[in-house]
Amino acid sequence: MSISFNHTIIAAKDRAESAKFFRTLFEVPEAPSWGPFTNVQLPDGVLLQFAEPPVEIQMQHYAFLVDDELFDRAYRRLCDTGVEHWADPQMTRPGETNTGHGGRGVYFKDPAGHAFEMITRPYL
Repeated sequence: MSISFNHTIIAAKDRAESAKFFRTLFEVPEAPSWGPFTNVQLPDGVLLQFAEPPVEIQMQHYAFLVDDELFDRAYRRLCDTGVEHWADPQMTRPGETNTGHGGRGVYFKDPAGHAFEMITRPYL
């Protein structure tokens, strides 16, 4: 059997709020949820499980590859809703996007404070 990525748990202050932020931004429909998880199913089958851990949340980095059309719509939503964003991971270029690796990219934080990255071309 080949290997593929199946799921990950993303710590959230409010699991429903974080899942809704993700679904709305990336135009992903609701998925069945259970137990302590509010789930988001990506089109490739990967399951993102938002959960509220009983510990302080440490920032994590999650990067998502999207097509140019979704990037345009999602970036417009970031701007329209006032989500602070940067062209670089060091957060020194606020309100900008980048054109690294032959595509476009942007960094922003989700409601739990995780660093999200949206890119239109893979780095490799």
